[in-house]
Amino acid sequence: MDEGRTLPSELGSIRIADEVVSIIAGLAATDVDGVASMSGGIVGGIAETLGRKNLSKGVKVEVGEEEAAVDLYLIVTYGSRIPDVSWKVQEKVKDAIENMTGLKVVKVNIHVQGVNFPQPIVEEEEEKEEGVK
Repeated sequence: MDEGRTLPSELGSIRIADEVVSIIAGLAATDVDGVASMSGGIVGGIAETLGRKNLSKGVKVEVGEEEAAVDLYLIVTYGSRIPDVSWKVQEKVKDAIENMTGLKVVKVNIHVQGVNFPQPIVEEEEEKEEGVK
């Protein structure tokens, strides 16, 4: 695991692991309306969609002594305006990391990996009918 960022303190040192910065970014991103989930990346197509259980997935951070750069791999909700969702994610992730860690965020790159389509109502009704029989 990366050592992360070490902050000086009168009582000792404070170390923020890169994984912590990734989790902050993942939480902030998934909190934006229009973000369906995070994506683990692409290998021969869209990788499996990941839920809130593993928030560092779909997030890549490069943390220096005073700055951080973030890459986020997202699945957006069908019907959402992708540029608007992306801008909101960039702002929210930047604010969250800067406020919680004191790092200056120099980049938040958004990679839209897919679109989450709602389940058709017809399928849900058929499943309910099969359960009744």
